[in-house]
Amino acid sequence: MNQFVHLADYRKQRRGTYFSRYELGRILDVYSRRVASGEWRDYAIDHDGQVASFSIFRHTHERPIFAILKCNKGPQRPVDYLLVSGKQQLKRASTLEEILAAFDRRLEVVR
Repeated sequence: MNQFVHLADYRKQRRGTYFSRYELGRILDVYSRRVASGEWRDYAIDHDGQVASFSIFRHTHERPIFAILKCNKGPQRPVDYLLVSGKQQLKRASTLEEILAAFDRRLEVVR
């Protein structure tokens, strides 16, 4: 006999972490200023489970020079924002504005 199966019952009920429209607008505002000055050239947005990332590239075929991460650690815990360069954590904050304030200063990757 035919039996109906509700796929929603079998899927994970966890919601992914994404940048809101406001957050993405603020990030793109900072990004566009740096593109206009010739410092940055490309970006990528990734959503991987409980982490959303906005990666910034100097050249298209290189590794990202900076990444802004939004980490959701659970429904009862606040969201964390991180600014990373490679494997080095440059700043951790509870608001996106604190992370974006770091770009007001001239940041450079030291190799």
